[in-house]
Amino acid sequence: MNRLTTSGAGFDLARYPEDPRDPFRAWDAADEYLLRRLEGADGADPVDLSGAVVVVGDRWGALSTVLAAHRPVQITDSCLAQRATLANLDRNGVDADAVRLLSSRDTPPDRIDVLLVRVPKSLALLEDQLHRLAPAVHPDTVVIGTGMVKEIHTSTLKLFERIIGPTRTSLAVKKARLIFSTPGPATARTPSPWPYRYELPEGIGPVSGRTVINHAGIFCAERLDIGTRFFLGHLPERSGPDRVVDLGCGNGVVGLSAALANPEATVTFIDESYHAVASAEETFRANTGPEAEARFLVGDGLAELPPASVDLVLNNPPFHSHQATTDATARAMFHGARAALRPGGELWVVGNRHLGYHTRLRRIFGNCATVAGDPKFVVLRAVKH
Repeated sequence: MNRLTTSGAGFDLARYPEDPRDPFRAWDAADEYLLRRLEGADGADPVDLSGAVVVVGDRWGALSTVLAAHRPVQITDSCLAQRATLANLDRNGVDADAVRLLSSRDTPPDRIDVLLVRVPKSLALLEDQLHRLAPAVHPDTVVIGTGMVKEIHTSTLKLFERIIGPTRTSLAVKKARLIFSTPGPATARTPSPWPYRYELPEGIGPVSGRTVINHAGIFCAERLDIGTRFFLGHLPERSGPDRVVDLGCGNGVVGLSAALANPEATVTFIDESYHAVASAEETFRANTGPEAEARFLVGDGLAELPPASVDLVLNNPPFHSHQATTDATARAMFHGARAALRPGGELWVVGNRHLGYHTRLRRIFGNCATVAGDPKFVVLRAVKH
């Protein structure tokens, strides 16, 4: 936990789930820069926050917690960001009702007077967010984006310009930058181009040639990523009423392959992203009959599943948390899998060879076997004894 100090107060903030070993804070210089601008730093007028304030993409709830007195609406694609927000409100003695939490799948407010956008890593997610929010802004809406310099590109600014209105940027401070957009009478009212559909290639097992439906922000949204493609070629061949989990499911292609290969299996698709779980469900429904059964959960890994209730976990863990490279998410997934698996149950993982997941899996499970590998990827198998 760390303390963020503003001109008015200090706030104790942490990421979610809180981990004392986590070296990363719940905010960065981009969040600080935006908060200073709202207060009227560097001779600028303070921003009037008495109207409808919307905070988009608040990664760990830092912005929403600091601005809670103005009763903002927070919009995020991450259920972990929502849980971080609630935890940070609680640790600072702020009522949970002070911030209205909406997901990327919810209908946004009808009117926005101040729109604050934390620029996401995914340009597609930003495009979708701005399209959804554009109808609610008006000529007097204050629109400010924020991000680290490495997160803001010419393409980022072009999106604000095209969808919101004339756009300019601030000077860089501590490697962070602000984006200012001025909505005009002709603010775009075109719908979002997402979701995106494409057909999978041949030669990847049961899902060959199937249609994928991707909502904005999903990893490799316009094509099958090479790691998943390698995994699809080496999934376990099983039969019978298995309880299977596609953990960190993304668009659900891995879980779909398991379901098609073994119609008796019950597959649960889990991701912390609302768009990912929506993509997985739509992809599953588009490629299976009405009698096919599956579960779709937005959540924190396997925490919502009973212990020893799963036969097989399939996992392609991320090794980034926003811009930071970390194995914290993979580590949490592996521990969660061990708890959720029944004795004899298996975790199958695909990952970049250099990440060394085999070492981590041996520590957690006491065993790990390499199923397949190439110069870039490995598929690993760990069994719960």
